[in-house]
Amino acid sequence: MTEKFAKFMVGLFGSWTTTIFGKYIIVLIISMIPVLELRGGLIAARLINLPMWQALGVCFLGNIIPIPFILWFIMPLFDRLKKTKRISKLVSKLEMKAHNKKEQIERLKYIGLMLFVGIPLPGTGAWTGCLIAALIGLDKKKSFLAASLGVLLAGIIMLIVSYGILGTFID
Repeated sequence: MTEKFAKFMVGLFGSWTTTIFGKYIIVLIISMIPVLELRGGLIAARLINLPMWQALGVCFLGNIIPIPFILWFIMPLFDRLKKTKRISKLVSKLEMKAHNKKEQIERLKYIGLMLFVGIPLPGTGAWTGCLIAALIGLDKKKSFLAASLGVLLAGIIMLIVSYGILGTFID
């Protein structure tokens, strides 16, 4: 699914790939989107032939930009949104999803957060990991560091997949 959506996003913004910074902007934006994150960004970077190490840097930056906002502002935002009739059900659903996955982080704390973010499986990543960290009240600065290291770990794993395994099929 991530690969299909990354291809869709590249197709949507394909005209940007002709400009000097267009490729980087596409990959940065994709890396900031929940669910896609760095994983989708690296797949997109490979599809538009961005050099591997530049792609990793841009994807890493794009994936960590939302982290402080999630850690520091998601709970006050959720509290405010729960008071609205239309959005309260969505917020409750997101909180329940995060609570269902919190065991993976709660037991090992910051190492658990790093592994949760870093091992690229469906339903994991910086957005979900930081939401869980905020919900269970982990220290925000330590969570930021753990999530950032997790993004780096995911980046290394996804480089192997995107530029190694997937790269053999694209070239």
